[in-house]
Amino acid sequence: MKSVITTVVGAADSASRFPSASDMESVQGSIQRAAARLEAAEKLAGNYDQVAQEAVDAVYNQYPNGATGRQPRKCATEGKEKCKRDFVHYLRLINYCLVTGGTGPLDELAINGQKEVYKALSIDAGTYVAGFSHLRSRGCAPRDMSAQALTAYNQLLDYVINSLG
Repeated sequence: MKSVITTVVGAADSASRFPSASDMESVQGSIQRAAARLEAAEKLAGNYDQVAQEAVDAVYNQYPNGATGRQPRKCATEGKEKCKRDFVHYLRLINYCLVTGGTGPLDELAINGQKEVYKALSIDAGTYVAGFSHLRSRGCAPRDMSAQALTAYNQLLDYVINSLG
């Protein structure tokens, strides 16, 4: 998985050089933000199901027939379970990103090829955008986590939202 450290070392190695001072500053900044990222990861890890269910509820309240209205929800229970499964998958990858300090897990296991898959399966990505947007606006410091941890979490939610949009 990619992290700031592996990216810096890989780039320096590819250029046949040692990491520069600015490379090391980048790594140091990542390490300084690690405590906040790990706090966010810990809070998220303890609440996957609850957070995912909140996203699903927001999606179904806002878009009972899908974001484009093309997906009738004839079997709401099955649709909600599949939707929740997908949100949990994304949340686990966000958690991995918080731990590693990079977007590698999301890039490799979710974002690459997602638009093609969603299009082929006629899945409306707008519903996921709505769910993640709800989660982003719902987070509160210090109720849920510290301000720095919430910032790290929200940055990854934004990353997912932008990749789906």
